[in-house]
Amino acid sequence: MAGSEGGGILRRVRGVALFVLMAAAMMAQGQTEDLAAPSEGTDQRAGAGGPGPQALVDPVGEVRDRRSWEYGPFVNWGTGVGERSDFKFFWAGFELGKVLTPVVHAGLLSGQFQFGGNIQPLWQSYTPPPHEQAYTCITPEGQPIGCELPTGGGTFYGVSIMPVIFRWNFLTRSRKVQPWFQAAGGLIYTTHKYPPNILSNPTLGIDGGTCVWNFSPQGGVGIHYFLKQGRSMDLGVNAVHISSASLGDRNPGVNASVQVQLGYTFWR
Repeated sequence: MAGSEGGGILRRVRGVALFVLMAAAMMAQGQTEDLAAPSEGTDQRAGAGGPGPQALVDPVGEVRDRRSWEYGPFVNWGTGVGERSDFKFFWAGFELGKVLTPVVHAGLLSGQFQFGGNIQPLWQSYTPPPHEQAYTCITPEGQPIGCELPTGGGTFYGVSIMPVIFRWNFLTRSRKVQPWFQAAGGLIYTTHKYPPNILSNPTLGIDGGTCVWNFSPQGGVGIHYFLKQGRSMDLGVNAVHISSASLGDRNPGVNASVQVQLGYTFWR
């Protein structure tokens, strides 16, 4: 179990992250809509009698042509699969990214490369409560026998940072929907060792400790659905692996989980 020092670190990190989120939200709220010059993906309203400024009719094309920045908040819900199907997850944070390349033409895979990252000041995992679980134990004579050992569990709290998001935005004819796929990796810190495991028992020579630090390699697909110029709702589905890379005494990990992410993005 992590002590008060770990909780203090978490509170400080969470406070800084929440401050950044609030500042970013205030900046976004105060921004006005751009009146962009016509280019690919734009159109001009008719004639001298028309209603003034040029109207953007292709927000996907505008982002593609400008190689825009994106930023915005998101929430995430997930569930473990297989032997971890009774694990549930809830995360919330802020994401930042930038389209870096012009369109690369490669048939069905034509598109643009985007690099990004995110921070999650709210990271929670809900696991079964502490209980006894069946294991295979070894007798002093070296014989395997069935036994019941106390196992930890409950709700785990933490923060996460994902400094690497490699995203490929597919070239599309749509003016409102931008599909993508991505590969990403992050780092998770929890106030108690995660995931829960058999409890350590020095008398029996059992060291069940895992680790407060875990890595989260992942990959997935998603879409941006543009509501208007420079604004989109986002839906992504990711397969996530959580593991300490054996930083702790035990590394049971969460071999696979499915995470659904919903966000709101500002494009500049």
